[in-house]
Amino acid sequence: MRVLVVEDVEDMRIAIVAALRSAALAVDSAVDIASADEALWVNSYDCVVFDRMLPDGDSIGYVRSRRQEGWAVPVLFLTARDTLAERIDGFEHGGDDYLVKPFAVEELIVRVLSLCRRAGAGRPPVLRYDDVEVDTGRREVRRAGVLLTLTAKEFSVLEYLMVRPEQAVSRSELIEHCWDMAADPMSNVVDVTIKRLRSKLRQPELIQAVRGQGYRLTRSGESG
Repeated sequence: MRVLVVEDVEDMRIAIVAALRSAALAVDSAVDIASADEALWVNSYDCVVFDRMLPDGDSIGYVRSRRQEGWAVPVLFLTARDTLAERIDGFEHGGDDYLVKPFAVEELIVRVLSLCRRAGAGRPPVLRYDDVEVDTGRREVRRAGVLLTLTAKEFSVLEYLMVRPEQAVSRSELIEHCWDMAADPMSNVVDVTIKRLRSKLRQPELIQAVRGQGYRLTRSGESG
């Protein structure tokens, strides 16, 4: 899942990005509405975290105008404004959640993950394929009932493959959804992550390389 954080205060932005990345999310950041708008037109996101007051205006106006165009990406507003009227204003003009500063990063993570799941409405909280089970809420993976220890990126890649079982997923698609803008599309980060993931999933092999296309999940013992 991929998130955009729009916050002009550098220390706050760095802390939020680090916290969300620790929860296996791919995270991009922007410092104002203009740069956020550019990122939103170029990339697909599961959630956007907007600080209310940015150098080029109140983000609520931007969100309101995008909602009128049919834009449906979930939005969490961050603000120091804690009055009931301010919170209602945020919800009435396109916000899906509202968090008042200062806040606990643990709460921010939970709220963002909840909004990301809303973006994938209809997706079950626990994904199952063959003998693999991915609990997206607890961020846990089991194979044949055995709990596996995956890195944040390995979890993201497996989750993305799990919602598209037996479909070929390209390397560029995996980078788009599981990495952020800092990732080099010409690097071998996808192949390295897949190799580690295959090792941790153990035999029989579940992730199959598809020549010229990328990777896909196949049931134990099956081949292309």
